[in-house]
Amino acid sequence: MLAAAGLDRDVPAPAAEDLITGLRAGNAEDLSGYDVVRRDITADGYRDARLTASVYSRPGHVGAGPGLFVLHGGGMVGGTRHTGLSLILPLLAAHDVSVVTVDYRLAPEHPDPYPVEDAYASLIWTARNAGDLGIDPGRLILAGISSGGGLAAGTALLARDRGGPALRGQMLICPMLDDRDRTASARQFDRSGTWTGGHNRAGWSALLGARAGTSDVSAYAAPARATDLSGLPPAFVDVGSAEVFRDESVAYASRIWADGGACELHVWPGGTHAWDALVPDGAMARQAFAARSGWLGRILAAAPVPAL
Repeated sequence: MLAAAGLDRDVPAPAAEDLITGLRAGNAEDLSGYDVVRRDITADGYRDARLTASVYSRPGHVGAGPGLFVLHGGGMVGGTRHTGLSLILPLLAAHDVSVVTVDYRLAPEHPDPYPVEDAYASLIWTARNAGDLGIDPGRLILAGISSGGGLAAGTALLARDRGGPALRGQMLICPMLDDRDRTASARQFDRSGTWTGGHNRAGWSALLGARAGTSDVSAYAAPARATDLSGLPPAFVDVGSAEVFRDESVAYASRIWADGGACELHVWPGGTHAWDALVPDGAMARQAFAARSGWLGRILAAAPVPAL
């Protein structure tokens, strides 16, 4: 995923323009090996925009089943609605979920709040059109990878605060949650890994401009800033132990628990950012899929979990 953009280990901090160029030049994922049906559609975005989206489903899928609303990664500045789907489409096969994924608008051309507001508007559109998409609106789950994980967390906060669609759960895979660059893992991996601290600062700067790292940042843009994580749908959070996002992910899960919510947390030993997309056939990647699939199955089988 990020490796396709040429992000190597032990590299200097990039300029935002170089990061954007690298991420947008990355090759598209090869999804030809998955037995799925794809339908391209148009969904609502922020301020009456129309956004390109796709629906993936199992061949022969009929009726209204569970749905995954997926937000792609790319550091807030790159990627497409198909980026990272190698981690999602196996869940489609295992649980007969319909996957909706949208091309939200990217920074810096469309800075905050465009990405998260696009995501929220498209989530509302998905819930309102669930029947036509083969989705039961009562079994709709948010999912996101990397920057998409941060957007999914922000979208869940918006849905809670605005009385938006009821969500069965939120799956946050190596999520980009905090623009403040203060954690131990941010320092440890400032110059190494598939997504370095330098890359991270460039991505946040493209999204937030001069506001990055200041007090003038919304929790919907950087969910780690939220002061109240109660009343959210049950969460699944996983992250590598050897990546920038480790500590902010662990802290976010811990604060969900502290505020009375439900969260399943996995920290994969030695995992760099997007490690399982880079080594999909490894033993630990299979364990990560089993963990996500197990959580998804339990969430879909159970009634929504009330806050304590």
